[in-house]
Amino acid sequence: MRALIVTSMYPSPERPAHGGFVRDQVEALREIAEAEIEVFAFAPGDASRYVRAAADLRSRHGRERFDIVHSHFGLTAWPAFAAHGKARAVTLHGTDLEHPRSRKITLAALPFQDLVATVSGALARRVPAWAPRGMTAVLPCGVNVDRFKAIPREQARAELGLDPDGPYLLFPADPGRPEKRHDRALEVAGDVRLLVLNGVDPEQVPLWVNAANAVLVPSERESFGLAVLEALACDVPVLATPVGIAPTALAGVAGALCAPFDAVRWREAVSSHLAAEDPRIQGRARAEEFSAERMAARVMAAWKALM
Repeated sequence: MRALIVTSMYPSPERPAHGGFVRDQVEALREIAEAEIEVFAFAPGDASRYVRAAADLRSRHGRERFDIVHSHFGLTAWPAFAAHGKARAVTLHGTDLEHPRSRKITLAALPFQDLVATVSGALARRVPAWAPRGMTAVLPCGVNVDRFKAIPREQARAELGLDPDGPYLLFPADPGRPEKRHDRALEVAGDVRLLVLNGVDPEQVPLWVNAANAVLVPSERESFGLAVLEALACDVPVLATPVGIAPTALAGVAGALCAPFDAVRWREAVSSHLAAEDPRIQGRARAEEFSAERMAARVMAAWKALM
């Protein structure tokens, strides 16, 4: 099956941390023998950027024929019409449905898609019933379990130049994104140093996760919540609000917490992890249920259903 992925969410030299989860899904799809994958990626921007993307896509791939043209992020569904496909699909990632202007433009494209996918069931409920005319599915990108795995905490801290004795907590997001609620993480951390993933080399993120005594994900909302799975894949304790994948991923995992934010309860839950020399939980098996490879297999199954 020949597929073209069209996306404004993809790593580049200028933005190495942007859309790494889409790249991981593409790489996992390329491991499937029957899949032949092309990627057309462009940097996000204003409306003119999408118009130029359509022209560039037509110039590069306009004479080719694909079985599937699959867009990642709602706005990219429009320039994707410049490519020829037997079927069209789009995966919605969150901001395309939450931002008022992006939502209007995204919803207008959905009736012309043969498959409308979201990265979580919660996000699917944000899509009005009238918009999809064809198939619908929940198709997360998944976690790269080859990159995210347990690393001895002493080693991770040494490579990052951190105090080997810590303790540390990790807020795995840009503090400037208000929906991630850095203020809540600070309230839980108190006098404990709170590490943040802002401007961090993506290849070093597993080190930061393993360097922490625990990961704090106190978000107001998450379309999916990959940071929870990344912590689980490293067997690092994680505390998260019940949004996105967290309720499913953390259910029954001893040492993890999925609960509405309450500073007192969260501080109590994290205290034992802060006191331990190298606290770990049994989380990797749960993360592997949402690996990039397994999620790519779900994408391939959806494509086959369209055919």
